[in-house]
Amino acid sequence: MKCTKLSNMRLNKNLLILKQYVSTFFVYTIATTFFILSIYGCVQDDHTSVRSVFRYNEVESINSLDPIYTRNLSNINGCNQLYNGLVQQDDKMHIIPCIAKHWTISSDALTYTFTLRDDVYFHKSGLFGQDSTRRVTSKDFVYSLNRLVDPKWASPGSWIMANVDRLPNNGSYEPLNVIAVNDTTLQIQLHSPYTPFLSILAMKYCSVVPYEVVEHFGKDFRINPIGTGPFVFKYWKEDEKLVFLKNDNYFETDSTGRRYPYIDAVAISFIQDKQTVFLEFIKDKFDYMSGIDPAYMKEVLTPDGELNPKYGDRFNLISQPYLNTEYIGFNLKDTTNPFSDPKVRQAANYAIDKEKMIRYLRSNVGEPGIYGFIPTGLPGHLTDVTYEYNPEKAIEILKESRFYKDGEFPEVSIATTSEYVDLCNYIQNRLTRIGIPTKVDIYSPAIMKDMRSTSKLQCFRGSWVADYSDAENYLSLFYSKNFTPAGPNYFSWKNEEYDKLYELSLHETDEDKRIQLYSTMDSLMMSDPPMIVLYYDRILRFTNKRVKNFGANPTNLVDLKRVVIEN
Repeated sequence: MKCTKLSNMRLNKNLLILKQYVSTFFVYTIATTFFILSIYGCVQDDHTSVRSVFRYNEVESINSLDPIYTRNLSNINGCNQLYNGLVQQDDKMHIIPCIAKHWTISSDALTYTFTLRDDVYFHKSGLFGQDSTRRVTSKDFVYSLNRLVDPKWASPGSWIMANVDRLPNNGSYEPLNVIAVNDTTLQIQLHSPYTPFLSILAMKYCSVVPYEVVEHFGKDFRINPIGTGPFVFKYWKEDEKLVFLKNDNYFETDSTGRRYPYIDAVAISFIQDKQTVFLEFIKDKFDYMSGIDPAYMKEVLTPDGELNPKYGDRFNLISQPYLNTEYIGFNLKDTTNPFSDPKVRQAANYAIDKEKMIRYLRSNVGEPGIYGFIPTGLPGHLTDVTYEYNPEKAIEILKESRFYKDGEFPEVSIATTSEYVDLCNYIQNRLTRIGIPTKVDIYSPAIMKDMRSTSKLQCFRGSWVADYSDAENYLSLFYSKNFTPAGPNYFSWKNEEYDKLYELSLHETDEDKRIQLYSTMDSLMMSDPPMIVLYYDRILRFTNKRVKNFGANPTNLVDLKRVVIEN
């Protein structure tokens, strides 16, 4: 390739000069940079050497490209470019076909039968034969879904298969009752009705993978991904750069019959400092930026949360309600933790002026979290205020706590990442005002995630973004059988009445009755809150004017198959 030859000649010339002035380490760094650039800057086909590359940053590093480990949004975004499942969600959170072109549900709501497309192929791999591929069949889904519950893979998504029936035990675990009737027919049997099941199947956890490739690489499949998605894996230097290239054999097409995706490559960076990300974005180093660092919020947004007109000729702002509840979580597993006392948790909830917090720290981006945990926009969201700002009541309740002795209260700590220091400093100030001495501990995202999952944090800032468009997704965080690390109950909160209502809601097929159960559960949980609901978030997506068809969705999922970049 001419472009590759030219890049190599220039690279060699530059290295000869650099060796005279800099260390061998620095030369290696420059060489690596040129190599990465050659991957997505000199990609060409038979027609042109000018290609379109979508560049963006993930603040939280991707640690796996294996879909059964898509526990956080960065992993989900990465895997969303590489994999597909039976079904998918559109931008309105409706369930639509993907590899399954249609399906039926039995009258008792227990048997789901999917008819698969016969034109879906895995990305090329030497394990299929030299630079070859193969067609996806229903057996691949049997294998892929069973990986979620196989203990040897230790997937954090195993809990989503809780309602699927099991077959007799023939080894280390009971396999799912998922049957390949033939190559294009898949049948899934539930043990009890579960209305959100199709939404569950749209999660990245349920993506199809090729068994021979996964078994060959084992745990290293996370860095050797083979899927069916619109892009194929090309290069990854962890915590620095990840590159995907266009899948020319992708099965989905637009209304004219043109294959997705439209762009040729995706380049993902991993800069943790949002201030740096913003500076790089305004220098046109990125085509897209999600959210804005609080330090620049007043610079970029008007007091009403609109884009500052000074940036209107360079960038677009896409804003809409986000199915994301931001909170301060309490670890109830440790009985010596002052927050193990419900009186302390109630007092902390009354201590926070959430309306002022949104107005001054977030330029009115978001809605104060004065209701329940289910966010605005989902059926079941509470409409009656649960915790309105009331510092006098907070002090009164705090004095009833078993940890309040002789006018003294032990110091507590809030764990956070650098991105949310201002927010946590505000919480610290408000808790201290009512008599709870508070400090803020700052961790890297990876360390904090690990400590939260292993119940080593006393109190932590967290968020929950909907994986699917049903309030059960939020309420599952407080079900006692979902205790971390196997499930998302990071709080170790347990309530027998709540558990009974939760299990009842899973089987309720009447939508109105199920929504009423959701509201009852949320209200019950908020009377003994394992967290402080801070606010219901709003999506802020900033794009370069060159980017078209990017859109937005209530879960802030990055979907690039329809994106166009105008040169």
